[in-house]
Amino acid sequence: MQTISDLGTYTFPALFRNTLLKFSECSALSMVHGTPITYRELNARVERAARLLYKNGFAPKQKFAVFSSGMPNWGAAYLAIVNNGGIAVPLLPDFTAGEVEAILRHAEVDGMFVSDRLYARIESLAPELLPVVIKLDDFSVLRGGRAPAETAAAEHAAADNAQAADESAAPLPDVPVAETDTASIIYTSGTTGRSKGVELSHKNLVWTAIQCQTIHRVNKLDRCLSFLPLSHVYEFTIGFAMQILNGSCVYYLEKPPTVSTLLPAFKLVRPTVVLSVPLIMEKIYKNKIVPTFTSKKLVARLYSIPLFRILMNRAAGKQLKKTMGGKIKFFGIGGAKVDPEVERFMKEARFPYAIGYGLTETSPLLAGSGPKETVPGTIGPVMEGVVMRILDPDPRTGIGEVIACGPNVMRGYYRDEALTEQAFTTAADSCGSGWFKTGDLGLLEKRKGRLWLSLKGRSKNMILGASGENIYPEDIEFILNQHPLVSESLVVEDGNGLVALVQLDEEKMKAEEKKRVAQPSAGKPAAGKPGLLPLPEVLQTAVENAAAAVSNAVEELKGDLLYKREEILSEIQFFINNKVNRISKIGKVESVAQFEKTASQKIKRYLYNLKHGTHSPEGAPAPQNLRDSDARDAADKNGN
Repeated sequence: MQTISDLGTYTFPALFRNTLLKFSECSALSMVHGTPITYRELNARVERAARLLYKNGFAPKQKFAVFSSGMPNWGAAYLAIVNNGGIAVPLLPDFTAGEVEAILRHAEVDGMFVSDRLYARIESLAPELLPVVIKLDDFSVLRGGRAPAETAAAEHAAADNAQAADESAAPLPDVPVAETDTASIIYTSGTTGRSKGVELSHKNLVWTAIQCQTIHRVNKLDRCLSFLPLSHVYEFTIGFAMQILNGSCVYYLEKPPTVSTLLPAFKLVRPTVVLSVPLIMEKIYKNKIVPTFTSKKLVARLYSIPLFRILMNRAAGKQLKKTMGGKIKFFGIGGAKVDPEVERFMKEARFPYAIGYGLTETSPLLAGSGPKETVPGTIGPVMEGVVMRILDPDPRTGIGEVIACGPNVMRGYYRDEALTEQAFTTAADSCGSGWFKTGDLGLLEKRKGRLWLSLKGRSKNMILGASGENIYPEDIEFILNQHPLVSESLVVEDGNGLVALVQLDEEKMKAEEKKRVAQPSAGKPAAGKPGLLPLPEVLQTAVENAAAAVSNAVEELKGDLLYKREEILSEIQFFINNKVNRISKIGKVESVAQFEKTASQKIKRYLYNLKHGTHSPEGAPAPQNLRDSDARDAADKNGN
C-alpha cells in the first residue's frame, strides 16, 4: 500500500516517479487482446507524447483535451499533459460533435489527443478552435500547432528517424507542479441537463487514489479489467490512478461492454478488480439468475423460501465468480444506486461486491464499503479524511441533504463563479471555504463505531405530496424494476399525481404477447367477381384486394398487441400500488421506448419532466429539442 510518505506530495509527477522507482518492470497497461507494456515502457510513451506537445507549442497551464475510449495511450497522454504542468480535459467518448465543440470553446483548449475512431467528430472543427490534433493510437500529428520557428525549421530539415532520435535524447524541462494546480477539467454528462466543467486539482485526485486503498488494497499482482470511460472520474481515480500508484496492470476492453464482449474478456484476463455500474449486474441477475430459479414450479417454490434461496444464491455466486475468471476479489459498483433485490442476491451469493458513493465534484469518493463490510441498503462509512454532515435534517426521519468537505472536493466550476458559489454553503466554519452541497438526500448513523451513510435520492427529485409529505421517486422505482417485464423506470409528476414511465423488456414482452394475443382475423376477401373485366384490370383488382386484406390483418394485429400492451401497463400499475403506501400510489403508467442516459448509465431525468412537457409517450413525436439532439447523435454515429 502506497501512502503520501512514499510520494512526498499529492501530485501526478510524484505519483509516477514513485511507481517507476518501485514497479518499472511490472506490467502496466494493455488491451484485453494485447500484450501488456511495463511501467518503464509506459514512461517512454509519456515522454514521447510530452515531446510532441512541446514541439507543437505546448506550455505549462495550457489545456489539452483527450477524446477516446480506454487504451494504454490514453493514460500516457494524460500523464504527458499533467506531469508537464498542463491541464487535461478528458471528454466522454459518447459526446456528440456539437457537445465536443461547445466544451472545447468553453474550456479554451489548446489542442487534443483523439483516437482514430472518434477523429471524424472533430475533423471539421476550425484550426482556430483546435490548432493541435495528435492521433492517440500512434501519436502521429494530424494537425500541427503553434510551434516556435526554430523548432519548425529543425523539423523540416531532419529526416523522421533522425528527428525521433533527437527527440528521445533531448531532456524534458523540469516543470514545477503544485498540489493545488488544476490537473483536470471534467465536463459531466449529468442528469440535470447542464454540462459543467469541474476543476479538480492534483491533490483532489491523488489524495482520493491513496484514500481509496482504505476500502480495498491492490498490489503489483492485481489485474484490473476496465470498460468504463476513463473520462469518468470514478473509473479514472480508482481504475487508473489507484492502479498505477500500486503497480497493478489494467486491461482495456476493445468494444462496448456486452455479454458477448465481457465473458471472453473475463476468461482471458481473469481480473481481480473490476469497476462497474449497477446496470450490468442488474442485467446479469434479471436475465440469467432469476430465470434459472423461476422457470420450473418446484424450483421457484424452493427459491421463495429464504433458507433455500440463500443456498441457491450461494451456488449461483460460485458459478458467477467462475464465469468472471475465478479470481475476482473486488467488484466495485458506483455511479448509481443498486437495486435492493440485486444487492441482496450479491450478499447472499458471497459475491465480492463493493459500494461507493460520490460525485465528479468530489473526485469522486465520499463514502463506501469494501466486499467484507457491505450492508444491503446502505453505502458505507464516510471515507477517512472526509467530513460529512446532513443539512437541515427532517426532525422525524433525520433525512436531509448530504454536505461534505475534504481534500477531494473540487476547486470549483471552470469559468462559472456564480454556480460555484451556489454549490457551497455560505457558512464556512471548520470547512474553510464552505461545505459542498451534494444535492443528494441521505441519513448518517453510527454503525460499527463509524459514521455510516445511507441515501434516499436526489433532493431535486423529491416530490412534495398533496399534504406536504416527502415522496422519494427512487424508492418507488426500485419496486417497479422488480416487475418481470420492466427493464427500467422513472417516477415523475404531471400536476395530477404520480406517473410511472417504464421501459419494458422487449424480449420478455414478445414472449408474453405470444401467450396473450388471440389468433388475429385474416381479413375478408373483397366481394364481387371480376366478371367480364379485361385481364389486366382483373389482376389489378385482385392485387388491390389482397393488399387490403393484408393491411386489415396487420392493423388488427397491431391493435390487439397495443391492447395487450395497455393491459400489461395496467397490471404494472396494480403491481406497484399494492406495494407502496397511500401517498406513493401511481395514477398512470406509460411506456417509453428507451431512456436517454448519462455515461454512468443514469437516466437523464430532466428530459422526462412532465410538468415542463418534455416527455413523449412511446410512439408519440419527441419535443423538437430532443429530435434535434437525436439527429445529431445519429449523424455522429453514422460518421464513425
